[in-house]
Formats: sequence, C-alpha cells, structure tokens
Amino acid sequence: MNLSGLGAVSLMVLSAPFVRAASTAWNQALKAPPEWYASAEARAMAENVLLYQAPSGGWPKNLDLSVTPTAAQRAERSFHEPTIDNGGTTQPVEFLARVASASFDPAAVGAVERGVDYLLAAQLPSGGWPQFFPLRPGYYSHITYNDGAMVNVLTLLRAVSQKKAPYQFLDDTRRTWAAIAVEQGITCILATQIKQAGALTVWCAQHDETTLQPAWARNFEPPSLSGSDSVAIVRFLLSLDQPSPEIVASITGAAAWLRGNSIRGLRVESFTAADGHEDRLAKADPTAPPLWARFYELKTNRPIFLGRDRVVHYDHNEIERERRTNYSYLGEWPADLLDRLYLRWQAKQHSP
Repeated sequence: MNLSGLGAVSLMVLSAPFVRAASTAWNQALKAPPEWYASAEARAMAENVLLYQAPSGGWPKNLDLSVTPTAAQRAERSFHEPTIDNGGTTQPVEFLARVASASFDPAAVGAVERGVDYLLAAQLPSGGWPQFFPLRPGYYSHITYNDGAMVNVLTLLRAVSQKKAPYQFLDDTRRTWAAIAVEQGITCILATQIKQAGALTVWCAQHDETTLQPAWARNFEPPSLSGSDSVAIVRFLLSLDQPSPEIVASITGAAAWLRGNSIRGLRVESFTAADGHEDRLAKADPTAPPLWARFYELKTNRPIFLGRDRVVHYDHNEIERERRTNYSYLGEWPADLLDRLYLRWQAKQHSP
C-alpha cells in the first residue's frame, strides 16, 4: 500500500467509530503492549489526538490529548502554540505512528508526516531546536535542552532516519532529511558543551540560539551548568553507534565533570510543616547517596539556587517554599548514567 503524500488528510477522522478511550490514560499511551495500538480504544484516542494538531503540524503541551478539546480550550492561546516542551509534538507523533503502523489508517499516517515535517522545519540554523515553533520572543526561542526537549526530537528523528519502528511507513525523502537534521543536532550539542580552562564539562538547560552561550530562561533558571538536563544529552550520545573522537571526548568530559561535582552528605526531605502545608528541605545526612544540583555556577561549579526573585543563593533552604516544593533543585539524575550506562559504554569502547 502506498502511504506517501497523505499529509493533507491529518484532520480526517479515523475510520473506527468514536469511543472514549478510558482505560488507558494519555500519559500511559506509549507504555501499552504493541497489540493495543490496533485496538478500537487506541484508534478512538488517536481520533482525539488529531484534533489538537496545529496547522503547522505540531502539538501543544500539558493537555490530555485523549479527551475531545472543549470550546474553551480551543480559544486559549496555548492551544494554538505547538511546542517540543514537556513531550509536546514528540509524544503525539510517536503515538500516532504506532497506531498508523498497526492499522495503516491514512489519517494517522498523514498526521505523523506533518508532525515530522514540523520538527524538521523547527530546527534552528545552529542545529538546535527552540522550545516553541513558530518562534516566540524571549527564552522560548533558545536551544532547549531543558526536560529533554531537544533530545526527544533527536531520538525520534534518528528512528525515522533509520527506518525503525514505528516509522517504517515514512518515505525515503523524510528519512534523508531526518538523518541530516540529526547530524546537525549532534554538531550543535558538541558546539554548546561548556568548557572550563579548555576542559569539556556539561551543558546549560538552554543556550542562546545565536551565540550558543548559556542563557536565562525563567527567573529561577539561570545561565549555569546543568546537573540534570545534561544527563539526557549524554544518554543520547552514548546511544550513537561508532562515535567520532569528538563525541567520545564530549561524553568523557561530561561524565568526569558530573562525577566530580556530586554533593555528599545531604538528603532532600519532603514533609508536612507545622502550619499544615507541604515543604521540602535539604538536611545533613552522612549516609545519603550522592546528589547533584540542577544549577551550578558557571565559573566556580558551586550549586546555586534561585527563586522567582532571580536572587542567587548557595543554600537550598533559602528558596521560598513555593519553589522548594514545586521545583527540583537537587536530585540523583546522573546516578544511573555514571554507575551503569557510562561504565558499560567505556567497556564497549575498549573491547576488541
């Protein structure tokens, strides 16, 4: 069956009758067994997902795409602002690709084609991806590593370029462009890796799209070295076959920096305070496993903590309670990377 050239039909309804997809939640839609994607439930969910696709081909974020959008939602600005943040676009594309592969429904196929085209069009001249496309003024146009946004795009496009499931139905032209985009994205990763006295370290959560330098996002997300968002980047680089010497050096430098900047003797405890409100504090504990800060000062590598007032603190507990309880400033993000994945990769590099 020839499935190419169906991009214009992405707003067609699926041929199966509409059924409210109730037993599988949208946030679990990529964790179902393979046979589920051919089910009536999956096709009903896909029918709703199609309703959220923007004319540009992307999807918004932070919405339950398994539910028919209301008139109020359709009127909101955010509904019409496609993004790669928080799984926006990449999750619906992968979900619909699984449905398309299982059922060969032209509506799902067309939506995937337009979604992939959107991701290709959104790539910046630097090779990175902005948080929103079409571009919005402010930090939204920066190269966005935050929450794995750019890595999610690269992972999807690499699967497209290699004709991996569930993207086997896409045409050769899209696969070729996807391969080029991935190479440009890797070039951007290598170009934005921060150096200290010539030594490779890690990345900021976002980099200026023109200068490639670490950049501000929200008031509590400063130009810094990231102990969290850098992990997804290294994981992606570790997955590359036959890495170049530049990629090997990038991985090695990042792993060394992460290992050298762990925080010992500290744990984070969430609890209900005396006033009945939730709180989260960092407390001394010599038996605690290593932690890493989300943000490190660019020149000193000191963990830094900023609240909504943009003031730098060196003590986690000085941040206002609202930020302490609703944002993770300390975590174990690199632990599995360093203790398992990186060691396995090292052994592979040195094996005959």
